[in-house]
Amino acid sequence: MVLQPEEWVRQHTVRYLMDQKGYPKSLINVEKQLSVNGLKKRYDVVVFSNTGAIAILVECKSPDINIDQNTFDQIARYNLQLRAKYLMVTNGREHFYCKMDFEHEKYRFLKDIPDFSR
Repeated sequence: MVLQPEEWVRQHTVRYLMDQKGYPKSLINVEKQLSVNGLKKRYDVVVFSNTGAIAILVECKSPDINIDQNTFDQIARYNLQLRAKYLMVTNGREHFYCKMDFEHEKYRFLKDIPDFSR
């Protein structure tokens, strides 16, 4: 089996979340289907909190895909339903992190996502 570029990014992102940020493998879910406005979509990576709420929604792109406003619009649409506290967008070369502000319907860019805390 040949590893596709987006899958390479996804696997490295999961390793980063576990090895660098301390998130347990048991709280990380990869490539599941969801319904957004009646359309079937798939998210790349979701990290749950200890309470079962979605803490982080991750969108992975192939390294040859530039991250732009459309990428953020895509993850924001997914997050309308999932309501993750943090968003991460990566193509393996560039990484962007945001914290959601649902009250004001905005997100604020961060330098990194927080480490896992029990």
